[in-house]
Amino acid sequence: MFKIFSKRNRSLLTELVRTDFKLRYQDSILGYLWTLVKPMMMFAILYIVFVKFFRVGADFPNFAVYLLLGVVIFSFFQEATMQGLTSIVVRGDLLRKISLPKYIIVISGTISSLINFLLNLIVVVLFAVVSGVHFRATIFLLPINILELYIIIAGMSFFLSAVYVRFRDLGYIWEIILQAMMYLVPIMYPMSMVEDFSPVVARIILLNPFAQVTQDIRYNLITDRTETVWSTVSNPVYCAIPLMLLGLLLYCSSQYFKKSSKKFVEII
Repeated sequence: MFKIFSKRNRSLLTELVRTDFKLRYQDSILGYLWTLVKPMMMFAILYIVFVKFFRVGADFPNFAVYLLLGVVIFSFFQEATMQGLTSIVVRGDLLRKISLPKYIIVISGTISSLINFLLNLIVVVLFAVVSGVHFRATIFLLPINILELYIIIAGMSFFLSAVYVRFRDLGYIWEIILQAMMYLVPIMYPMSMVEDFSPVVARIILLNPFAQVTQDIRYNLITDRTETVWSTVSNPVYCAIPLMLLGLLLYCSSQYFKKSSKKFVEII
């Protein structure tokens, strides 16, 4: 099991996250604002195309906030997994000079993306207030949702980073997969559209832990009219499948990373 909570590892992780922030925004005029500008620009384009032209979500309450939140969540997933994927290779020189736990390098990249996500989430909440969203007690469940989302990203990052050390084409493949996910997961459209098209397809999509947690965050923050795995299916075994898949992902990816990490320095 990773000893992430030891004092030495915490100090090392903190320093790596701090260094990552400095390098990421070095010589940049806007600095952190770029992490806000990118999802906002994507939101503006999607809103104009899908809402104004195709009238997607026209009868959905607070769909603009719903769409913005989905874009911010997906941008976090995209940025963090890409950071995690290249983390070991990018820090190759550091690994050759210093003996340190390899997993901390992966976690440091994802945590810096997590901080950006939390800052963007504050903007979403302010936008929701301005848009007249009435918050419910379910908003207090958001920390649990965010933790689940981060575990998904961490699990994916451990696997991707280990494979990328040997197979550099994975970076291009993962970019294509992310583009496909943008359409397969209900980011740009409400889940009700899929439900109207085919309830079976909607249930299959919600088995994806990322789709499940995205809908849960929207449900807890914005509206209870959005479909979640908990509201779509009454069978508790079925509802537990995304969580079981999440546990399986984290266990298998961490074990694969741990086994592969022994040869990282040699390959890099």
